[in-house]
Amino acid sequence: MSLKEILPGRLGFGTAPLGNMFRAIPDEDAAATVEAAWDQGIRFYDTAPFYGAGLAEERLGKVLADKPRDSYVLSSKVGRVILDEHETELPDFGEKGGLFEHGNPNKVLHEWTAEATERSIEGSLKRLGTDRLDIVWVHDIAQDFHGDAWLGTFEEARTGAFRVLSRLREEGVIGAWGLGVNKTEPIELTLALDEPQPDGFLLAGRYTLLDHDHALQRLLPMAQEQNVEMVVGGPYSSGILAGGTHFEYQEAPPEIIERVKRLRALTDEHGISIKSAALQFSLTHPASAAVIPGATRPSRIAEDTAALDETIPAAFWTELRAAGLVSPAAPLPHGA
Repeated sequence: MSLKEILPGRLGFGTAPLGNMFRAIPDEDAAATVEAAWDQGIRFYDTAPFYGAGLAEERLGKVLADKPRDSYVLSSKVGRVILDEHETELPDFGEKGGLFEHGNPNKVLHEWTAEATERSIEGSLKRLGTDRLDIVWVHDIAQDFHGDAWLGTFEEARTGAFRVLSRLREEGVIGAWGLGVNKTEPIELTLALDEPQPDGFLLAGRYTLLDHDHALQRLLPMAQEQNVEMVVGGPYSSGILAGGTHFEYQEAPPEIIERVKRLRALTDEHGISIKSAALQFSLTHPASAAVIPGATRPSRIAEDTAALDETIPAAFWTELRAAGLVSPAAPLPHGA
């Protein structure tokens, strides 16, 4: 079954910020934000054990507990098992180090074996307070590795997580599975395998206004050829496209800040929000099934839904292309 057949709409809610990403937020703010997403009609929620060592799943589960389970789609991830014991010092998560330092204190085990995959799903179900996951993503199998070093982790996932999730899909325990990553290479490699194929993938940060060239070169043509669809994560590039200061989980470098200034000048000229340009760009590719921005305030949810519905003149996309702010290969609304 394709992602577009499973997902209830093109706008979902990414819960990484609910794990206290970058900063601590009160429980009441987290709950109010999820409630706002529900009130705005959002019915697709994506989470992960990694987000605050289970904190995001716990917060999301508390709000969804009184919602009819058949009325929404829920996805989580495998690859990190949350342990009962606590960390005594800040863990090393490589390029994501410190990202969730305000999350739960539990230790996080990085493992993509069959046994760890089943443990991860059991833990997620418990924290979410639900009896099933609709989609399961294999999380970050190329994270923090340079060169070909990540291939060992990929092999562990191929013989472990991939096969467990394929079996669970065949048994009807889950509706679909795929990869949830912020690098294109592991998805490309997966699509080239003769083994059971994923139903789709969650690609974070690699199909945005600021970063899309690499995905367009190889991954997305492969995905289209195999009818495999994409959920776009991180459409605001860690927040820099939504008024924040981060890009790729770090403070944005000068060249990115300058590029965002150019984008803002163009959106201001046409009287539209930069959020609307970001969301609608990410959704225009034929392989895109949904986009899942995150938020920590109810007002941000309202901005996202308005951005998706905002009318953007064709002239904006034409000028965006002419200014060299998007790849010539990127499909744009109105065929610009």
